[in-house]
Order: sequence, then C-alpha cells, then structure tokens
Amino acid sequence: MAPTSQRRPRLVAAGVAALSVVVSLLAAPGVAAAPDVAAADVAAGVAAAPSGPTSADAQAAACGDGADAVVTGSQSSGFTTTYRGRTVYQGQYYINAIWEGIGALTPGRTSQEKVSVMASAWIGNNTVDLPSNTAFEVCGTMDTGNVSGRGAVQAVGVRNVSIPYLNMTGAPYFGMRFADVHGLHLGQINLRMSGGLGIRFERDLPGSTDVRMDNVYVSGTGNHGVETWNVDGLRIGTVTARNVAYAGLLLNNTRNATIGTVDGENVATGTGYATFRMANTNGPGITVDRVRSRGGGRGVFCVSNSRGARINTVDLANNGNNSILIENCSDITIAGGTVNGGGEVRLAARTEFPNNRNINITLRVDNTSVRESPCGENVTWNLSGNGPRNIC
Repeated sequence: MAPTSQRRPRLVAAGVAALSVVVSLLAAPGVAAAPDVAAADVAAGVAAAPSGPTSADAQAAACGDGADAVVTGSQSSGFTTTYRGRTVYQGQYYINAIWEGIGALTPGRTSQEKVSVMASAWIGNNTVDLPSNTAFEVCGTMDTGNVSGRGAVQAVGVRNVSIPYLNMTGAPYFGMRFADVHGLHLGQINLRMSGGLGIRFERDLPGSTDVRMDNVYVSGTGNHGVETWNVDGLRIGTVTARNVAYAGLLLNNTRNATIGTVDGENVATGTGYATFRMANTNGPGITVDRVRSRGGGRGVFCVSNSRGARINTVDLANNGNNSILIENCSDITIAGGTVNGGGEVRLAARTEFPNNRNINITLRVDNTSVRESPCGENVTWNLSGNGPRNIC
C-alpha cells in the first residue's frame, strides 16, 4: 500500500534534480558537518567552542558502518532495503523502504540493531517510529512533510535508542519528537529546516531519562531549535542555532543537565525567547559551559521559578531584546564573560512567582545597561565595563 502524500505537487520533473542539488550542497565541505562556530567567526579568529561531553561510539564509526539493514537508491531508480544481505524491499517509496528496514530487525531483541539510510529523498507526510533497542541513522538527506503533533522521526515509550547521524530538511511539525524514552543518544544531528520545530521532548507525556546529544545544528525553524520537557539526566555537547524563530535551546522542567556550548545567531528575533532559555520550574543541577549569542532576541533568559543553574561564561553581543533576563529564578550563577551592546542585563520579577534569590553574576558589560528591579534577595554583582548600572 502506498504511503500518504507520497508525491509533492511541486515535485515534477525538475524536482529530482533540485533535490540532488540540495543533497550536493549538504555534502559540500563546510556544510554537511554541524559547525561549533560560524565560518565567519573562524575567519575572524574566534576559537571553536568547546564541544563538551561527546560519545566515543558515535565518533568511532562512520555513518553506515555496522548496519544490519541498509536503504539505498534514489527517487529516479527506486529504493532497495537489505537486511544482513537479504533484500526485504524494492520499490518506488522512500518511506516504505525505511519502514521495511526497521521492520526487518529481530523481533523482541534485547540489544541494538541498526538501520542506515544511505539514500536521499522525501518521506511524504509520514513518520518514522523507532522501537526499543534500535539504532537509526540517515547518511543521505531526509526531506520531510508535516504530520500534525508528530515528528518526522520519533521515539515514544521506548528504551535504548540511538540516532548517530541524521541529515534532515523540510518543514515538519517536529523534526524529531521524543517522550518517555530512556537511554537515548543523538550523535551528529543536522537539521536545516524551512519551518516547524527541530527537536521536541513532549510536555504532556511521561518524562525521559539518560538523554545524550553530541552535536546538534539547527537552522530555519519556525519555532524552537531544541526544546526539552521533563528530562532527568541530560548531556549535550553543542547546540548551534542559526535563524531560528524562537529559542535555540529551551529547557523546561529538566534537571541534572550538563551542557557544553549553546551558540546562536539571529535566534528569537522580535520575540521574548532566547538563544538559551530555562523555564517552567527548570532545574536544579544545570551546568552550561558557554553561551554565545549574536543578534536576534535575548541571549540568556531564566524564568518561571527555574532554579539551580550555573553558566560558566557568556559571550553576548547586539541582542535585540534583553542580553540577559533573570525573572523569578533562584540559585543562578553566571560566572564570567562579556556583554557588548544590545539590550540591557536585567533582573526582574512578576508577582505570580517568588522573587529572584541567590543570584550571582560576574560580567563585563559594555555599551548597554544593567538594571535590577525589583530588588532580589541575596543578589551579588561583580561587574566591570562601561555599562550604566541601576542595581540594588
């Protein structure tokens, strides 16, 4: 049976050629890999951001190595799926080839088996659901349709799932969607979107534990880049966000997280979101090595009774909204770094949550102001730079 919406109206004769161009661009040097910093920063002499915790198993194997099931082919020639050398699918539908690869894995397995998608095409308005004990990677480029409330790739209510590599384009509802997943590893994730939300951990489903992300590059979303809800035990190397409509990395009700670098350019422009945001009783146990933000909306934003977070250093410049806003948070430390231009550094409070308390901020602030209103409880400022100050 044919999958839903398998042909886009716009994918006529020239469509395959256009997709080939996209794939070629994604494979070009400096494009396929998710960079830790923008090429312009490298040219300007900015050191690459520390990658933070990484996964040795993702680094050890190239995409496609050790696969049990392999999807090859193209839209013009058709697709073939093999499982340990045996052909399990031959046909015209990319999504069916992927489904058959997952379906060919050993039923009831207690350790991971792997599906490697070497081919590039459009999956239609469909979803790839990953069961427990599955490794799934897209070494080509998966172009996506849109299924309301669902991810193009998702894992819900499962254990021991890994996605070592993924290249994705399109405007799905969610690029990747997770909930109630325990033991999840995302390796080198490259989301070059034209809408939708990049990676989402659901709010209204059971939470997840033991989640790792090595390096996520996300651009062009109409919503957040990466958004977590209800995660206990999170390790991230780098999130690089470019031209993302809302937050680059947003942590909601997430605790015990260690994050290397959050790097945003033109993130959350004209909104109240930020390159890095914590909200909805997020924390405690949050450590972030570095937040870098250029332009866009806010740089760093903590709100709605979030608590227990330390950011070792920030590098914020020309953010269009607050460079930093801490509003109704507690036990928050920004241990160093710089703010240059853009919106003010602000401590604020609303009446529906407790006031800020136990806030420690060490910063050089130039060409923008610092304001604390209302006064928080046990707030320590260690400031340098030429920024005007109105603090308690």
